[in-house]
Amino acid sequence: MFESLSARLQGVVDLLRGKARITEADLDVALREIRLALLEADVNFRVVKEFVARVREHALGADLLTGLNPGQQVVKIVHDELVATLGGERRQLALGGRPSVLMLVGLQGSGKTTTVAKLAVRLRKEGRRPLLVAADVYRPAAVDQLVQLGDQIGIEVHSRPARTPALEVARSGLEAARKGGKDLVILDTAGRLHVDDAMMDELVRIAGAVTPSETLLVVDAMTGQEAVRVAEAFHARLPLTGLVLTKMDGDARGGAALSIRSVTGIPIVYLGTGERPDGLEAFHPDRLAQRILGMGDVLSLVERVQESVDREEAERVAQRMMEARFSLEDFRGQLQQIKKLGPIGQLVQMIPGAGQMAGAAQAAADNGELRRIEAIIDSMTVEERQHPELIKASRRRRIASGSGTSTADVNRLLKQFGEMQRLVRSIGGGRLPAGNAFRGLLGGR
Repeated sequence: MFESLSARLQGVVDLLRGKARITEADLDVALREIRLALLEADVNFRVVKEFVARVREHALGADLLTGLNPGQQVVKIVHDELVATLGGERRQLALGGRPSVLMLVGLQGSGKTTTVAKLAVRLRKEGRRPLLVAADVYRPAAVDQLVQLGDQIGIEVHSRPARTPALEVARSGLEAARKGGKDLVILDTAGRLHVDDAMMDELVRIAGAVTPSETLLVVDAMTGQEAVRVAEAFHARLPLTGLVLTKMDGDARGGAALSIRSVTGIPIVYLGTGERPDGLEAFHPDRLAQRILGMGDVLSLVERVQESVDREEAERVAQRMMEARFSLEDFRGQLQQIKKLGPIGQLVQMIPGAGQMAGAAQAAADNGELRRIEAIIDSMTVEERQHPELIKASRRRRIASGSGTSTADVNRLLKQFGEMQRLVRSIGGGRLPAGNAFRGLLGGR
């Protein structure tokens, strides 16, 4: 989502590279680029104005830090201001009571019901025993959707017969949780295509009846400034405690994420990053600021790997790498592990210095590059996977035919794999040609 904004802000560094000091004229040029970048990203105009003013104030009052060139100095100031705009610190859920009630509200189409399931998966990993309550009694198939999601993730869903009032569903769900030994109720409420008094009145009555520990508003980040207006409208009637921004893996400009906290004062708690049940990540202002500025987000990448990757398999592969025995069989296994981590563009964006390659990475995945690689490896014999040097011209033609690809595709994979093997060997010698390795992995030609 922030690829364009990231590229523009990194361009500011290029403007200042090589200068011995930052003059006011240099700063004017840099701030003009920052202002344009933020406005093009659909950030609220008032937020942009205040942001640029703070950057100017700090830049004019700052001495050049030891070891930083002027471009890096501006990046540090911009980073600090981005973190402040996004809320400063990570907002943790405060789930009191037994059971605690987590109430989700939002408009239709924002991804609210899917987010209910994602939250259940995440909080179950943290030791909670959740019950999902299907209180969206108006949208056709809303209850069925939540029941199906509950079956998919193995979490119980409480529902009532059709035409049961939403308030009664919420109350009975809370009672069912108490009787069933659940310590968390996640309440899916009804939405509308737009904010209206009838919807708000019902939500206020439900909140009064179940006394939620947290009331989270789910908003679609791709709607831009409309998401900010929706948040303001809901907050005027409900005591919202947090926000969930969905569809952060989309191709919108991302202005909502940078505006909504500053305009509404409501902290962002989670980001929705895909349709998968685990496609929900905790919101860390400092980490998102790093991603926007192309600095990567190693901590989030490590957390995602720890949640998704088979530890024993990872240790086995790491040992084979260190012993220079990494094979195409291992490579295929790693591709399958990568797919578990989510969209590859997101992963590449988390790697410091590789943010500019995120778009190419995702495009390669969308174009079936990873599937072609797996198909080619699947068409090899076990011996060929272990010893790719055996694959000469006739074998390459057979592999291409069996995988539905061309000999050029097979040649390219073998070349890329050879580069990866050299990278693995170079790690032990302290050399890490990461750029070439990434280009190879992503299908660079």
